[in-house]
Amino acid sequence: MITRRNFLKQSLLGAGMVASRPWLNLAQVLEDWPDAERLGRNCTGGIANIRAKPSAESAIVKQVYEDYIFVWLREVVGEVTAGVYSRNWVETPEGYVFLPAVQPVKNLPNQPVLEMPQSTLGPGFWAEVTVPYVDIYLDKPASSPWLQEIPRPRLYYSQIMWIKDVRQDSEGGILYRVGEQFGSYGDEFWAAAEAFRPITDEEIAPIRPDVEDKKIVVNLFHQTLSCYEEGREVYFCKVSTGSKFNAAGEAVDAWSTPPGPHPIFRKLVSLHMSGGSTGAGWDTPGIGWTSLFAVGGVAIHSTFWHNAFGMAKSHGCVNTTPEDAKWIFRWTYPHVSYIPGDLDVSDQWPPVGTIVEVVE
Repeated sequence: MITRRNFLKQSLLGAGMVASRPWLNLAQVLEDWPDAERLGRNCTGGIANIRAKPSAESAIVKQVYEDYIFVWLREVVGEVTAGVYSRNWVETPEGYVFLPAVQPVKNLPNQPVLEMPQSTLGPGFWAEVTVPYVDIYLDKPASSPWLQEIPRPRLYYSQIMWIKDVRQDSEGGILYRVGEQFGSYGDEFWAAAEAFRPITDEEIAPIRPDVEDKKIVVNLFHQTLSCYEEGREVYFCKVSTGSKFNAAGEAVDAWSTPPGPHPIFRKLVSLHMSGGSTGAGWDTPGIGWTSLFAVGGVAIHSTFWHNAFGMAKSHGCVNTTPEDAKWIFRWTYPHVSYIPGDLDVSDQWPPVGTIVEVVE
């Protein structure tokens, strides 16, 4: 695996670039993670327990904080425990961690792009985070609630952002100026360029565009999603739909995923999502492969903040893994071009978007 220091030596191609933001040094924003092909991140937002056995009743051998990176050896099925909704665990060299608490990640640094391509959106390109996380730094006061409330803001593996500029820091590190195109509060920040992989036109290309009869069925009881072509299932995945209970264990209806047939009316490569009330709201940037299909911003989209697929957990959307969201995005109608990475067909009648049938 390429080391950060060796990678930097290869990256110093931009000798003519102007050194800027001397307070930003690459050594401060990227870390050296375990050298393993598969990794996992503590995505609980708090403490995760590493246990001696794959059981919620097993002894705790270690407690780790938010964003701790595990070496992911394999996924195992553990013991049945009353009140625990999953039997799946991640085996690590240190013990076992409850699977829903661990985001699958990799550490795949990238060669920085040193010249911004031009487009109708202005200079820049779409890019995906391909390291466990990357720290971000603002050079002006934040507008987004998530940036104001989090003392150490980061972007995480699989988030998709718009890269609009590139600079070299005082230590020779390459930095990108990162922002969002859709749904954002206008914040922009700097982050280590090697954390971002440019997305290509080929990745947006439609899957089986010659097939007209396509349909999605989301099953709320089983927490599954199936894609059908002419009545034949061609894709299946576990999902997390609207939660039936809030953090206090109280039943809620506001977060339910609406049953019935809904056409996909807008698709975006990446969307900043926010909503809810003060103290119970959400504000999340860089949500990839978003397919909106119902009023209130209900969508099928990529998820990086939990790994509890198969359990109702969202605020109404259909949460999927990044891989599943990307396949669904490419397979469904309408088809979206790389630029601008957004297509709204809500004004067309009859609907042209793929039908999402939500059943209970």
